[in-house]
Amino acid sequence: MPLNLPDKLPAIELLKEENIFVIDNSRASSQDIRPLKIVILNLMPIKITTETDLVRLLSNTPLQLEITFMKLKSHTSKNTPIEHMKAFYHDFDLLKDQKFDGMIITGAPVEQMPYEEVNYWEEISSVFDWAHTHVTSTLYICWAAQAGLYHFYGVPKYPLEKKMFGIFKHHTNVQGLPIFRGFDDEFYVPHSRHTEIRREDILEVKDLTLLAESEDSGVYMVMARNGREFFITGHSEYAPNTLDGEYKRDLGKGLPIEMPKNYYRNDHPEEGVVVRWRGHANLLFSNWLNYYVYQETPFDITQIQ
Repeated sequence: MPLNLPDKLPAIELLKEENIFVIDNSRASSQDIRPLKIVILNLMPIKITTETDLVRLLSNTPLQLEITFMKLKSHTSKNTPIEHMKAFYHDFDLLKDQKFDGMIITGAPVEQMPYEEVNYWEEISSVFDWAHTHVTSTLYICWAAQAGLYHFYGVPKYPLEKKMFGIFKHHTNVQGLPIFRGFDDEFYVPHSRHTEIRREDILEVKDLTLLAESEDSGVYMVMARNGREFFITGHSEYAPNTLDGEYKRDLGKGLPIEMPKNYYRNDHPEEGVVVRWRGHANLLFSNWLNYYVYQETPFDITQIQ
């Protein structure tokens, strides 16, 4: 089934070039299907890139999805044209009376700041609380994962001596969960962050389950409320060249940055990227949509509690 996206969203043409089947609102409105309603709160600085990365993964399912993009009133994006934000994004205040089958909250470049000093902390805390009662299942990614764990469960974050940057090998801690259906014993995930959460703090909270981690990059996936919430510290959604762009950007600025680990062929940037995380990423998003959204959400979306 196709993805139902806002008319003229740039991701539509980009993904059509990859032979991914998407349709806009105008065409979808003529089909008699109850699509899953997915809302994305995109806090990443370059919105169009993140939109395309997420939509690419959400498309790998037979389910029809209706995608809505949310923004915060208390934060203005500096890296995305205001015309794009006005055309495709809706303030939380305008969406808070609706209910959604699934939600994705992305990372944000504020991880080195104390949570309460983030200028939109009050508003995003309200979004977190709203999702508890208005969304069947929510994916919190990178900074959002840290922020959600802190907001709901008091889990602290810690600064790293140097940036966690590269592609790292992970393993699962819990067998038989649908979120891991089709996973290999080991799988790879991109990470790009300056802070971490620690397994001992997760294990102290009885309402949290540590699902997957890495010997090198630490905690990866935490579950709460039987899958109503997943907190994911890595960036499974990243496109092949994303870390390359970050690395070259920081080098150009003269920032202290090491080459991303396990990323370039033979550790030589000129030899290109070895992509080893896309299979896992597609399974992760497909399993989440199928087992924790589609099979759990009520047909009457107003019955979500």
